[in-house]
Amino acid sequence: MLTFIKAQASSLTATLVDYLVTWFCVSFLGIWYVAGSVTGTVVGGCVNFYMGRNWVFNSREKDIKLQILKYILVWCGNLLIVTTGVYILTHFFGINYLLSKILVSGLIGTIYNYFMQKQFIFTQ
Repeated sequence: MLTFIKAQASSLTATLVDYLVTWFCVSFLGIWYVAGSVTGTVVGGCVNFYMGRNWVFNSREKDIKLQILKYILVWCGNLLIVTTGVYILTHFFGINYLLSKILVSGLIGTIYNYFMQKQFIFTQ
């Protein structure tokens, strides 16, 4: 249970970074919301990997290259799902891009990312 709580804290931290970067890219740099969302997801993914490896799953002894490769595979799935969801909710349903990102990434972070990190990337 402690691992799950730590994973959710890590996910929340990475998500906050993700949202801030997305918001900054769209609001201040004028980047299209989909590109801003991708940028935020990349930066948030880096934060989440670092925290997952070093704090959540305490997996520093394992081969980092293999973990990075596995993380990238899972992260690409996450990126595709989240970006598609943000686009659909924003473009077709008229939901604000930040609210779309919160809804989609919150759902995916709980049901996809935790399971994949625990069972595939940072196996103990």
